[in-house]
Amino acid sequence: MWYAVITEDHKDTLDKRMTARADHVARLKALCNEGRLLVAGPHPAVDSPDPGAAGFTGSLMIVDFPSRDEAQAWADNDPYVTAGVIRKVSVKPFNRVLP
Repeated sequence: MWYAVITEDHKDTLDKRMTARADHVARLKALCNEGRLLVAGPHPAVDSPDPGAAGFTGSLMIVDFPSRDEAQAWADNDPYVTAGVIRKVSVKPFNRVLP
């Protein structure tokens, strides 16, 4: 089943985010290569694809796992979590309708 993983960052963690980014992206690429990633990306803190020093407020990932518990465990072990970037992780079932 698909799950929306919605994260919220701690304030002022852009440096930590950038340090952990390569490991975070590597995990997402692994899911993508397995056909288990629908979409992933950050929420810029300002209306710009490149928010600069304003940074990000969190991320959205839509991932495929056999159960919500497995999706939650995967999300809880994200490098952004272990690096202290993410303050909250929500995992919700997602039904893809379009496209």
